[in-house]
Amino acid sequence: MNALEIISNSSMKEEAPKFDIGDTVKVHVRIKEGDKSRIQVFEGTVIAKKHGGVSETFTVRRVAHGCGIERVFPLHSPVVDKVEVVRSGKVRRAKLYYLRDRVGKAAKVKELIK
Repeated sequence: MNALEIISNSSMKEEAPKFDIGDTVKVHVRIKEGDKSRIQVFEGTVIAKKHGGVSETFTVRRVAHGCGIERVFPLHSPVVDKVEVVRSGKVRRAKLYYLRDRVGKAAKVKELIK
């Protein structure tokens, strides 16, 4: 292995959270304010995942006060404390960008019953 692979493998999380596209998740994010740090929860639907080792990211979308908010989180970052799956979604696509144009109940993803 070359030096770059060794460094990237050492910075990856041992227990990566398991979730899929369409799942509603709660992402616990560590926020630093001055010398204090706290955890803020961002809850929404996973609309995209980008694979690629240490640089793996996922995009979470939620609607707050009628305005859609999307946030991209790096999966292996120490800023992301944990990811909880609230409900699993039943989808047939890898990217759910079409949800950006939908409003109200049309923007919902059906629940996958296991």
